Amino acid sequence: MSQSAPQAEAIRADLLVSQKDQQEVEELYTKLRAAEAKLIGPDGTPEILPNNLNSFLFRLLADLRAGYSITILQNKAQLTTIEASKLLGMSRQFLVELLKKGNIPFHMVGTHRRMYARDVLAYKAKRDMSRRKILDDLARAELAEGLYDQVPDDFNQGQ
Repeated sequence: MSQSAPQAEAIRADLLVSQKDQQEVEELYTKLRAAEAKLIGPDGTPEILPNNLNSFLFRLLADLRAGYSITILQNKAQLTTIEASKLLGMSRQFLVELLKKGNIPFHMVGTHRRMYARDVLAYKAKRDMSRRKILDDLARAELAEGLYDQVPDDFNQGQ
């Protein structure tokens, strides 16, 4: 792939897929695995897909088949603070504070802050891994103390 061609990133997220859509994706996946993939142009001319694009499409279909939704972004896609805050599940003001602290790289377009999607997604992945580690450590500590299976009495208070 040449450097001038846009590069894409696939992002996976859980999504409920209807039974009909799931069946159609499985049928398409099976057909593509059995044949050499081609694109047919508007004039009817077949164009064989390059192997790397074909592999990408197979990965994409496999993820759809597994029930994931797919978002494709250009490698240099830029997000506004509002878009990034929605993606991260936080207020715009909190995001701006993170930007000021240098937690997520950004650049200015006029008077507006912009972030590359890859930087926002990298921050999200790092944050989510940190959260998972903290929860795992907490669960291990509670298990070691024998508290993991106990239900606190505060559910019965006030009755």
